[in-house]
Amino acid sequence: MSSKTRRSYTEAFKEEAVRLVRESGHPVAQVARDLGIADHLLYRWRAEQQQAEGCGQTRHSLRAEQAELIQLRRENAILKQERDFLKRAAAFFAKESR
Repeated sequence: MSSKTRRSYTEAFKEEAVRLVRESGHPVAQVARDLGIADHLLYRWRAEQQQAEGCGQTRHSLRAEQAELIQLRRENAILKQERDFLKRAAAFFAKESR
């Protein structure tokens, strides 16, 4: 069984590849072939960059916001658990004091 290793590309490389497509006027497939990458990657990077530009945000700020959202959701879940525990404890002690 052959194991393929996944290649990772820097943000600078991705941005430069998309810039080449925009400025050269060449088809995405040709630029991808010239860079030695799969054309579907270049299509995806271009779409992500267009989406980020439409939102007025860069890739980095989108990732930072996504990371913050994940952290806030985790914190929210912990706070909900603590709240539920305190509700049960209050109910328990209210019963006990009667």
